[in-house]
Amino acid sequence: MLTRLARGCYRHRRLVLAGWAALLAGLLALGSAYGGEFDNDTTLPGSESQQALDLLEAHDFPTHAGESGQLVFTAADIDDPAVHVGVRRLLVDLADALAPVEVVSPYGSAGSRFVNHGRTIAFAPLHMGDRSEAAYDEAAARARALVAGAAIPGARVELGGTVFAEPPDFSSETAGFLAAMVVLLVAFGSVLAMGLPLVTAACGILAAVPLVSLLVRVMGMPSYAVEAVAMIGIGVGIDYALLVVTRYREGLAGGRGPEDATVGAVETAGRAVLVAGSVVMIAVLGMLTVGLAMIRGLAVGISLGVLTTMLASVTLLPALLGFVGTTVDRLALPGRRRDREAARREAWRRWSRRVQGRPRTALVVAGGLLVVLALPATALRHGFGDAGNRPASDTTRRAYDLVADGFGPGANGPLLIVAELPGGPMDFTVLMGLWDRLVAMEGLGVATPPLLNDVGDAAVMRVFPGGSPQEASTEELVRRLRTETIPEALAGTTVTARVTGATAAAVDFGEFTASRLPWFTGSVLVLSFLLLAAVFRSLLVPLKAVVLNLLAVGACSGVVVAVFQWGWGLGLLGVGRPGPIDAWVPTMLFAVIFGLTMDYEVFLLTRIREEYGRH
Repeated sequence: MLTRLARGCYRHRRLVLAGWAALLAGLLALGSAYGGEFDNDTTLPGSESQQALDLLEAHDFPTHAGESGQLVFTAADIDDPAVHVGVRRLLVDLADALAPVEVVSPYGSAGSRFVNHGRTIAFAPLHMGDRSEAAYDEAAARARALVAGAAIPGARVELGGTVFAEPPDFSSETAGFLAAMVVLLVAFGSVLAMGLPLVTAACGILAAVPLVSLLVRVMGMPSYAVEAVAMIGIGVGIDYALLVVTRYREGLAGGRGPEDATVGAVETAGRAVLVAGSVVMIAVLGMLTVGLAMIRGLAVGISLGVLTTMLASVTLLPALLGFVGTTVDRLALPGRRRDREAARREAWRRWSRRVQGRPRTALVVAGGLLVVLALPATALRHGFGDAGNRPASDTTRRAYDLVADGFGPGANGPLLIVAELPGGPMDFTVLMGLWDRLVAMEGLGVATPPLLNDVGDAAVMRVFPGGSPQEASTEELVRRLRTETIPEALAGTTVTARVTGATAAAVDFGEFTASRLPWFTGSVLVLSFLLLAAVFRSLLVPLKAVVLNLLAVGACSGVVVAVFQWGWGLGLLGVGRPGPIDAWVPTMLFAVIFGLTMDYEVFLLTRIREEYGRH
């Protein structure tokens, strides 16, 4: 089948190229015209934090749901008339720009607690309610423009909260693509040979992105799905095309004509591409077992990107090779010499023989290194990143530091206790008893008195932990509130109360994903093993592959913990400070790393088996 496909694409290369051009144009037009709206749905049905948010919506606290931020400002004296007037005017402008929004001014009686003791730092909470991702982005852009244009004598003004975070100055996908160009140019030594994998990968991604935007109309998908598709698509697309082009060049060097070299490359490397791509799709689609809408949409989107790059590698690339012919090494780098390439190949050959000459030593050294790298993963702590992890150049990081300086680290991650009062205002005394317990609680900074809704059947209390949102003590505080303080205070009453907030949601999300991780990893391991067993007709080879790639995933997880949680070398990456690992990272990391390492496993095993069968 692959032989006929490769030969057909080679001989009808103009038709194939025109077909791909028409396909891309049509998909891009459809995606632009009918693409849906991305939604960062982070709901976790059944979790306590989500139940609390649902109560907020049900009992007319709409602005407490959704995203919130702050206008943070500092001055030698915030009561200075110029500062006072300037901030009030800015808050009015922000209320118009962010409408609908609940703004609590620190100059009013309701906001007096948002001023520090020295009256040098204050903030105004901005509760933006629930809205679409695009609406949040537009509102945040307007707010940043207003604050940047505000000239308040003697005061510094910043915007706090993730919703106001400044977008990155560059695309990491673009940086990765440029880095791949350099690597390919060095590897091939030819501009033309370098361009073939890049063009193939780019076409695969361009086909996947509009498909993802169309898919959004029928299933939820986070806003970063396109970036994820591009990131994985660049990686696998270049790998797949690189493998085929390398085999094509070997065919030409062995005396084959362009058509036979193309067919031979697709028959061998193309088959490896299909197997490797299938393993990546299995690893990514394994995330469906997690059972969350956000992760489900992401898994389907990434698998679409892998599928389109696979198709481009076995259809578009053979057609491009037909146009290139024997000129694949044209436009070579100055100073490139064939004897240097031969020396490089011989160096790899010597390395392979040295490893095979002492396999036990190599196994112990390499395996031991992977185990050592994996050790930090045992200390992995789930959480969610916040503005404190951003570089100091971001306004939200500066606001975060100001709030911490003025009110303590816990002010950046308040918890919200949402109470339901079946007895109406009569139950208010029960909540006041809970508030008394909170005020006396160890490890808790400040707790605000209960705030009733208009009907009087629900109330909210804000709790400011003593530690920062990402400290382990704050997670422990959430658990103590849920299992000890609140149940004890409400025992024997009809009042119910639930805890939510960013830290509480991180605790819930981490516990949920940890409970689903065995199902996810187990399904990926079993399906990958069965696929490789069918391809290589062996049980030992796929077992070795699975074990080896588990070690690779463990090592990668350990490095992530060492860098982002412990802070080793963090400054080199432009990240503000270390913190817990985002709760979704272990799942995503396993899917991507396991899939990609299996890719390289398949590439090597396929070639080894081919040479073994030949000799």
